Amino acid sequence: MNLKKKLIPVLIAPLLVGLTLSGQALANDSDELEKLRALVQELDQKVRILDRKGEIASEEAAAKKKETPIVKASQDGFGLESADGKNKIRFKALAQIDYRNFQDAGAGNDAKNIDGFTFRRIRPSVEGTIADKYDFKFVPEFGENKTSGYTPGDISKVKSDSGIVDAFIDARFTPWFQVKAGKFKPYVGLERLQSGADLKFIERSYVSNNVLPNRDLGASVHGGIFNNNLEYAVGVFNGVVDGGDNITSQDLNGDKEWTARVFATPFKGQDSFLSGLGFGIAGTYGKATGSYTPFKATQNTVSGTPAYGVTAVTLEDVSKIGLPDYKTAGQQSTFFAYKSGTIADGVKSRWTPQAFYYLGPVGVIAEYARVEQDLSNGATKGKAKNDAWQVAASWLITGEDASFKGVKPKHAFDIYDNGTGWGAWELVARYQENSIDNSLNAAFADKTKYAESAQSWALGVNWYLNQNIKLATNYERTSFDKFSAAGSIQRAPEEILFSRLQISY
Repeated sequence: MNLKKKLIPVLIAPLLVGLTLSGQALANDSDELEKLRALVQELDQKVRILDRKGEIASEEAAAKKKETPIVKASQDGFGLESADGKNKIRFKALAQIDYRNFQDAGAGNDAKNIDGFTFRRIRPSVEGTIADKYDFKFVPEFGENKTSGYTPGDISKVKSDSGIVDAFIDARFTPWFQVKAGKFKPYVGLERLQSGADLKFIERSYVSNNVLPNRDLGASVHGGIFNNNLEYAVGVFNGVVDGGDNITSQDLNGDKEWTARVFATPFKGQDSFLSGLGFGIAGTYGKATGSYTPFKATQNTVSGTPAYGVTAVTLEDVSKIGLPDYKTAGQQSTFFAYKSGTIADGVKSRWTPQAFYYLGPVGVIAEYARVEQDLSNGATKGKAKNDAWQVAASWLITGEDASFKGVKPKHAFDIYDNGTGWGAWELVARYQENSIDNSLNAAFADKTKYAESAQSWALGVNWYLNQNIKLATNYERTSFDKFSAAGSIQRAPEEILFSRLQISY
């Protein structure tokens, strides 16, 4: 018993000490846990604050990005664009310097043919989009001194091109309903709708230059349906002479010209050898009054006394210019003009079936145009029925795909590119005719001076050093048929060698 009594304190003491120490440890652990819990909460709060700061920074960066314009520079031009892509402005340019060498003019040819250099086109341009829907374009022209249109006192300049090539806005409400207004190419001629930078030949055909309208002032509703496989356009314009380019002042002649066009590419986008086929028809209808008389009067024909004994001409007379002259392929001399005193006097209509076909490196474009114009010369009334047509073919011998919208070389010209950097090479050929109504009698046509028709064939080579630089050479020969009742000598053929350096972006 005594032993047990002695052992009990011995056994209990360590237990009490252990319990005491354990209690102290538990107390200490509890304190540590509280401290750890507080530390975790503090760290969690800091992480939350850092996360929020990151979110705020991201939101600010995103907001700033939406406001920061994007600067772009490429082979397609230079420009600025809003971050959302809905507002854009682009700066582009086209420059073409030509050298034209005419062969011996021969008997009966116009003495205006002069060899030499010319800037055919100098066109800086600004274009863009507003609110992802409204496209705009402004293009002045400085080539061939085309810095102005009609100059008071210089009637001979009425038909000359305006210093403003394009100035329009195009509202794309839907793919099938768009409205374009301003000065632009009416939706009529197929080749005319091709950009000047994408032309296969140095000069457009008789269809474009002598018969169909160039550019006019007005408005057009247009669009595409069936996935743009069928395009349409209907417009109303001030009206221009055949091949004419309108000036930008208000039209003083109340008669307007209506235009319409449909063009189908039914197999576009399909894996078919017909995917590059397109065809359509277009036309114009309106009234024209007046004539074109190439002479110079005084500085102000409205109020001044004309020089050279010419009767004064009013601004209204100038606005009613209605008859053209038709130029040769070289674009310097005239092969047909109406007899003095002949005026446009009534309805003028044009119609033009048109087509193209592209398959791999080969392309073909064909177009016909006919114009009918009521005429008068004094008491004599009549109607002119003139027409023109062309067929042109191209072949990219370096294998690029031919298209209506230019050529992109597989390899840009680079003499250090192991023999592969030779750009793109293209061979082109064309035949075209422009015929004058052979029923025109002596009252309307000067049969002793001008030809009844012109037939031209051309061969050419285009070298695309890259997407922006092109060298071109064309040879074109034009022969003429005199009027059946003409007493003049037969006009000799016109031969011309064109060369061009083109820079576009």
